[in-house]
Amino acid sequence: MNRFARRAAYRTSMFVLSIVLVVALWEMYKVVGPQDGGKLFGAGVLPRSNDTAMPHVWTMLSRYGRPEVRGSDKRVWVVVLEGAWFSFRLSIVGFLLGSSIGVGLSILMSRFRIVERGLLPYLVVSQTVPLIALAPLVALWGGKLSIFGIEWPRWFSAAVLGAFLSFFPITVGTLRGLASAPAAAVELMESYAASWKQILLKLRFPSAIPYMIPAFKLGASGSVVGVVVAEISTGLKGGIGRLIIEYAREATADPAKVFTAVFGAAALGLTMAGVIAISDVYLMRNRPKETTS
Repeated sequence: MNRFARRAAYRTSMFVLSIVLVVALWEMYKVVGPQDGGKLFGAGVLPRSNDTAMPHVWTMLSRYGRPEVRGSDKRVWVVVLEGAWFSFRLSIVGFLLGSSIGVGLSILMSRFRIVERGLLPYLVVSQTVPLIALAPLVALWGGKLSIFGIEWPRWFSAAVLGAFLSFFPITVGTLRGLASAPAAAVELMESYAASWKQILLKLRFPSAIPYMIPAFKLGASGSVVGVVVAEISTGLKGGIGRLIIEYAREATADPAKVFTAVFGAAALGLTMAGVIAISDVYLMRNRPKETTS
């Protein structure tokens, strides 16, 4: 078994173990936790452990095989899969847009230090804006735009919110990676009259890959969060965010149903991060391994 196979097997086993641990803790709390929650000095400190607030794990999973609504032939798992696929496509668009902006800004700040000093603080501040309040504004502004006679599609507002959350970690990670190139190697290339573009492509970007991959994983997961929140805030139909809202309205009578959509959103985020992980294996396959004496 080669190194990549061993690493994949180890990560898979740790992931499965973590899921089993969460399920065990969930079911254990249902046994020992208070049915109506716990309070300390009048403030709730422990959640309720009754079946309405915390259904059994097997109840939530069995809900996937039942009809979405009574009398329907469509199963819940089909509806959740369709919603996840819709949100996945928007997340891809948002991630690509956020990646382009993030990498572009990092190159600009790497090239001009005055831009980094002037722009980076504002990028940090931008991440403090509440996304749930920004989503309706983006949808409102986008609805009034027309570019080259093409009207702004409603779904693109959700993709823009996905890009908003994904571009920041990509910008910071890529900027740090571009600065990680060995100074001696940079001076050597400059002594051979290499242009800034040649140094960027031949030295800085290859050196930045170990920093960019984790940043892209965060950006991919962030794009999913942005899309789901945008779907919830703007009422965009067809995605997993809309399903969470619709199923939450039925939580009193069918509490397990809302968890099917929540699990779908979690699986969507893991899928996006997994795509980047596969890219990591491909990009790092020929990278020289460090040796210790």
